[in-house]
Formats: sequence, structure tokens, C-alpha cells
Amino acid sequence: METKTFYNEVLTDHNMHPYHKHDIDNADLELEGVNPSCGDDIILKLKFDDAKKTIVDGAFTGDGCAISQASADIMLELIIGKPIDEAVHLSELFLKMIKDEATEEEIDELDEAGALRDISHMPARVKCAVYRSCGQTDHLPWGGAIK
Repeated sequence: METKTFYNEVLTDHNMHPYHKHDIDNADLELEGVNPSCGDDIILKLKFDDAKKTIVDGAFTGDGCAISQASADIMLELIIGKPIDEAVHLSELFLKMIKDEATEEEIDELDEAGALRDISHMPARVKCAVYRSCGQTDHLPWGGAIK
């Protein structure tokens, strides 16, 4: 019960008060992720410091269900300020978690994003947390997109 309460609190907070839901100018990467089955449409923008190979800023815009909005906000919080290779690693762990393939130690690496682990038991909602970006084979969030 404690896990479900934490999940609800994290999901609600990031859905109602998304820190990273805004536009940013001059993004180095822009991807649109669409889930036509429920209407999620998210545009992700990232800025990189090429010299340091680090994600220095990120934001998202768009509309969607609570899970898609919270997932985008949580993952941006997790990867901004991280070296690109670490952000890719965290994104891959997130995908493993959503597929119910991650170990407890891997989920612990995801910090607050680990609160979304129960989505793996809701097949209809998995696409809300991780969906294909238009015209690409990458998933958002965002391992393949930021390699």
C-alpha cells in the first residue's frame, strides 16, 4: 500500500505541477512522441554541452494523460545535468522497469522515476509512459534519442 501511495503522490505532483513543461529556444534535439490510442502528444527538447557531452537543459510541451505528462517531467528531472552516456543508461533502465525487467538495484538508480514501476502491470498504460516518437524507432523517454 505504501508503494501505491508514493506512486499516486509522485504522479499527481508531476502531473499537476510539471517543472519542465515549457518551451525552450535553440534546442539541439527536438522529438515528438505520439500515442494515438489515447491522444498523448509530447514534444521533447534537449540542449547539450558538446564539449562536456552533458545534457544542460530540457523541456517538454504538449498534451496527454497524467502518466505521459508525469513521465516526461520525471525523466527530464532525472537526466538534466547528467553526462549523455549516463542519461542514456538511465533511460534504458526506465524502459526495462516499464517492461518489468529491471532489478531492484536498477530501479533504485532511477530515484523518483522508480515510483512509476507499477505501470508495468498495466499494459494499456505502458504506452503512456514510453511511446514511439514519430518516424523513428526511438522511445521516449529517451535512450535512443540522445545517443
